Amino acid sequence: MLKSSVKLLTNRHMSKLYLILLAAVLPLALHAQQQHQYTQFMYNKLNYNPAYAGIRGVPTMTAVYRNQWFKLDGAPRSALLSMHAPVFTQRVGVGGVLSHHSIGLHRDVQLAAAYSYHIIDAQDFTLRVGVSGSLRVLSLNFSEANPITSYDPSLDDKRVNDAYANFGAGLYGTFQERLYIGFSVPRIVRNNIGLNPDPAVTSAREARHFYGTTGGIIPLGKDLNLLPAIMVKYVKHAPIDVDVTLNVEIKELITTGVAYRAGGDGQGESLDLLAYWQVNPRIGVGAAYDLTLSNLRSFTGGSFEILLTADLVKRKRGMSNPRFFM
Repeated sequence: MLKSSVKLLTNRHMSKLYLILLAAVLPLALHAQQQHQYTQFMYNKLNYNPAYAGIRGVPTMTAVYRNQWFKLDGAPRSALLSMHAPVFTQRVGVGGVLSHHSIGLHRDVQLAAAYSYHIIDAQDFTLRVGVSGSLRVLSLNFSEANPITSYDPSLDDKRVNDAYANFGAGLYGTFQERLYIGFSVPRIVRNNIGLNPDPAVTSAREARHFYGTTGGIIPLGKDLNLLPAIMVKYVKHAPIDVDVTLNVEIKELITTGVAYRAGGDGQGESLDLLAYWQVNPRIGVGAAYDLTLSNLRSFTGGSFEILLTADLVKRKRGMSNPRFFM
């Protein structure tokens, strides 16, 4: 019954379904950077959603480096390495993500492990559920500070470190290899974060961040596809944030397009240029450049990001989800 129902979704129906999803999320309120962001999120799904682990059917690696607002001193820098693969059966996937983020004196190192399982594995529809466990080390390196006086007693501690464990969960589904949709909460536990050892003093707390993603492949003609993608990010007491991306894929080799990140001061946070090259069936490289739209544009040189994706073994012919995009 499920297979016969899903087959009724022709390419035309899939295109209409995706456009409805696009229209539904665009009007959401928009501004506020959430956590550590990446412009090329569609190639980096494991970082947000543990249910993506193993979905490509072969061991896969992704590496990303991001330099944000690169003319600003102490501006954010991010580096990420992820790997995932099926184990024992194609229905089970495992993966891991190692990331490092810095901004000013602050450092954030995270290590996460993910497990996913195909709860629905029909011919034209799949749904995976995933869970993750993570360890996060936050530190302040006061030795890099430039105090305005000759001696600042608050800088006597050269480095402060603290570690926090957490877990997350997610869902990831695909339809006819033309549409994907995902929902995830990477960190569920609201850990107390602070340097004051006095339990009577209220500390900052980790907030739950909710991620919704969707994307599709819409055929435009021979060897030409439209690849729209959206990420919605929400955290309590902050405005909803949305990234909207529109790419064109040519002969499944070259992908290029633009993205818009809501936020900033009403006009949005950035307008982004993207390019991706499928070097061969196993390796792809991508790059993005963000043009800052907020009031920071007078002080920054924008942001840039580079990405490498690789299948570590040759894929079998006929395997589902042939593109890194899905």
